[in-house]
Amino acid sequence: MADFDDLLKANHEFAASFDLSGFDGVAHAGVAIVTCMDSRIDPLGMLGLKPGDAKIFRNPGGRVTPQALEALVLGAHLLNVDRILVVPHTRCAVASNTEAELRERVAASAGRDASWQPFHVVADQAAALTEDVQKVRSHPLIPDTVLVGGFIYDVDTGLLEQIV
Repeated sequence: MADFDDLLKANHEFAASFDLSGFDGVAHAGVAIVTCMDSRIDPLGMLGLKPGDAKIFRNPGGRVTPQALEALVLGAHLLNVDRILVVPHTRCAVASNTEAELRERVAASAGRDASWQPFHVVADQAAALTEDVQKVRSHPLIPDTVLVGGFIYDVDTGLLEQIV
């Protein structure tokens, strides 16, 4: 199992100063974030938050999927969430490639056909963001008291721009 030794070593160093033992698991700042899986995004850092402050849901493109809605409903009712940020980002692969291009790139890397794999590309980020924010705002199990905003994160400046 040496393939993971570097990560397990880092985990032991992390655990040596771990201070979230017994944490209640709610979002102490009342924040939930739906954002992309892109490793250039530090969801807590970009908002000045720390572990325990927010619930974070990540997926390609930062889209509000049925799974994201499930997480947001739980967050709003059970985990202290009263503000939701939907945050896609600049230079996103699913917003800057077509479905065919992504399938071709994956097929080339995998050495096998990927024409069957959906990647849910985003042709218009602002329109998709508006649609996603509306999905959250109109969900029957998300209370009207929960604030929902749509933002684009700039991976080159670290700045958020509110779109919705």
